[in-house]
Amino acid sequence: MLTMWNQQLYEDAVKLLQQLIATPSISREEQGTAQLIGSMLAEKGVSFRQHLNNIWAQNKYFDPAKPVILLNSHHDTVKPNPQYTRDPFSPDIVDNKLYGLGSNDAGGCLVSLIAVFLHFYGREDLRYNLVLAATAEEEISGTNGIESILLQLPPIELAIVGEPTQTQLAIAEKGLMVLDCVSRGKAGHAARNEGENAIYKALADINWFQQYQFPEVSETLGPVKMTVTVINTSNKAHNVVPADCSFVADVRVTEKYTLEEVLDTIRQHVSCEVTPRSMRMRPSGIPLDHPVVQAGLQLGKSWYGSPTTSDQALIPATSIKIGPGDSARSHTADEYIGLDEIREGIDTYIKLLEQIV
Repeated sequence: MLTMWNQQLYEDAVKLLQQLIATPSISREEQGTAQLIGSMLAEKGVSFRQHLNNIWAQNKYFDPAKPVILLNSHHDTVKPNPQYTRDPFSPDIVDNKLYGLGSNDAGGCLVSLIAVFLHFYGREDLRYNLVLAATAEEEISGTNGIESILLQLPPIELAIVGEPTQTQLAIAEKGLMVLDCVSRGKAGHAARNEGENAIYKALADINWFQQYQFPEVSETLGPVKMTVTVINTSNKAHNVVPADCSFVADVRVTEKYTLEEVLDTIRQHVSCEVTPRSMRMRPSGIPLDHPVVQAGLQLGKSWYGSPTTSDQALIPATSIKIGPGDSARSHTADEYIGLDEIREGIDTYIKLLEQIV
């Protein structure tokens, strides 16, 4: 149960989340929510720094001799799902649920982490420093998000990344490579036996992506997963054999392989040109015997490997992903988070940190 002090933290967190929902913050357009977060911290007497749309602050009695725990979540959102039946920017509370775009992913986590940071902010007896970072562009894995401020933060010993996990412990996360693939053929008239159909060449490679299984399987994350998600050709005429066919492959990589090893294997097996959009989103995780994991297990939490990717992939430190809300609700129409989930998020974060700070 939340104490009276924590009850105030909860009420302030819900109020802030309602303000965030009412302020559109599509990735790259988070100026309004950055201002809200900065203003709230200033009202609480917390000094903060800002770079682009990223806000960060450190505990009042920061000691450079102590290790640092980073508390990170994001305040950007995806665009509203076209199937919304509610106003995505109206933070309505109905049946103990707070509706609105970004409420679940990851507003509930963000305001819970802010509440917990404020809870510990003025403590003089902490064994760790706490750094709060409310960051941008997570939904697009943009370079102007967490990655843009890492060199301005103190060295990080542990990162707690707020994403909706039903407050269970996501101890590992798959990395991501998005591959642009192009099959080359030769144009010709479809009525005659001319040309070399690039679509047919692409189909053979797409079939390989569907069928191939990397032999090493992770105990926490399972197998490497490859999915072809987009296919296109520059030819729009029905009677022309296409000379090119492009497709996109979404590749989720476990800790059993580096991104470079996976890319090399793919290139050895397909005939198309393969170009990765990025090699930044690497697998991440934390050992089961780490104190924060053990603290979570003692609270009755379970652990799992997360198939989704977050800013955790960009933080060069031991990290764990945990937060209120349910990943299954992310990016869905009429997104919501339960008010009880926010209470549990604050309570869980506080209890976890009390075990280690």
